[in-house]
Amino acid sequence: MKRIPVFLVHIICWTAFLAYLYGAYFADFKGFRSIALSVSMTTVQIIQFYICFLWVYPKYLKQHKIPQLIGGMFVALLAFIFLRYGIEEIFYPKFFGIRNYNLGTPFLYYVWDNVYWGTSYIVVALAVFSVQQSFRSEIANKNLKNDVVKAELAFLKSQINPHFLYNTLNYVYALAIPVSDKLADAVLKLSDLMRYTLSESATGFVPLVKEVEYVTNYIALFEMRFEPNFYVQFDTDGVTEQQEIASLLLIPFVENAFKHGVVNDPISPVKIKLKANQKMLVLEVSNKINRNQKDTSSGVGLLNIQRRLNLIYPDRHDLMVSNNGNTYKTTLTIKW
Repeated sequence: MKRIPVFLVHIICWTAFLAYLYGAYFADFKGFRSIALSVSMTTVQIIQFYICFLWVYPKYLKQHKIPQLIGGMFVALLAFIFLRYGIEEIFYPKFFGIRNYNLGTPFLYYVWDNVYWGTSYIVVALAVFSVQQSFRSEIANKNLKNDVVKAELAFLKSQINPHFLYNTLNYVYALAIPVSDKLADAVLKLSDLMRYTLSESATGFVPLVKEVEYVTNYIALFEMRFEPNFYVQFDTDGVTEQQEIASLLLIPFVENAFKHGVVNDPISPVKIKLKANQKMLVLEVSNKINRNQKDTSSGVGLLNIQRRLNLIYPDRHDLMVSNNGNTYKTTLTIKW
């Protein structure tokens, strides 16, 4: 079943409300002045409602910025007061000869009187916004639970084959030692990669130095395949034993560069820079775009990483991707 768009829900609700409101007026007609003042009041209230609903609450309430929230609500109240004054005390008298307040009413009295009338739709907007956020949170939690179930099933299905492969690699390594040191070294590095994915990352977070070691082994394994024409620069700065990161978070960026980039061009090498300090981590990966690749699939790994970042580092990360037609670059920033 398709969900009704939010804007359509608003239109239906306002239509029903206005039909009820003005139906009562027309049923018991009180004259043009009463209708005109009702229209002006409703118009200003709707404007005030959406100032709060679309700007004040999303921008400040969701971020728990209380001083800005109070200031935004005050702006909405002022908008109500001055818009109503402009319509009912300036526009209406000039064009229709009617007004809401008696001529000569002190402006200060007008302001204080409309503080009362202008408060209700600030509260209504808050109630509607809260209900909408509650529905969205419920849907997000439901989707997250479904994703967790799917992930658990996928994890259970994947356990047999990786462990079998890891044990088999150890056996192949033993067979390769008498044959070729290079072959044995490649099997050993691949075995280390498998061990990391199966055991080191089981808790979800690992020391950053372990993640860097994993990336280093991955690059070394690729170098064996493409040497001597393998040009990749991997530089790290500020990595310490105390820093931790979500496991297997960095490797997809390197995989993406190797998969869709050019690793055998000495003029345009793949550049991987990792810089960390006590406050943040910055990873930059850039590569020359390979225009001869046969694998047309792209973007899936980065999409999965973006989902992981949103779950693990909400509001504490920034992922920028740039493509000038010749070079593809990703920059990941994580705040500890």
